[in-house]
Amino acid sequence: MLQATAFLFLFSLALVAPSLSAKKCVLTGHWINDLGSNMTILAVNGRGDFSGSYHTAVTATTNEIQVSPLQGSQHRSNQKSQPTFGFTVNWSFSDSVTVFTGQCFVDKEGKETLKTMWLLRSRVDNINDDWKATRVGINVFTRLQSQKE
Repeated sequence: MLQATAFLFLFSLALVAPSLSAKKCVLTGHWINDLGSNMTILAVNGRGDFSGSYHTAVTATTNEIQVSPLQGSQHRSNQKSQPTFGFTVNWSFSDSVTVFTGQCFVDKEGKETLKTMWLLRSRVDNINDDWKATRVGINVFTRLQSQKE
């Protein structure tokens, strides 16, 4: 009986140990995407809400690019190490809004990546131009390492 109990205990530790050592993906921090846009996400509160700023590297307008505010939410019931999230960027320099949705991943080496899909809605002058007002795309963000690290 004692041997069976010891075996079950060691077996359960073997199953649980990998999840205990898995690095949790954290949204807070500085990120850069595949197009060179920079994003800063401030602290995520207990409800999963967060804010920050987005400095895009690309635009379809002739306006000067400005840092724009973002508001978002991380799925709070997801206690796993790779949370889902969404955020909205209200562009400061155009009549457009972009919504992003995605998931935060950690690879085997501990590198964090945000895989996102977005919808960009631009203002149009009338309903006949509605067909061209929404764009869709994907971005991959990686953590921007600070000079101190």
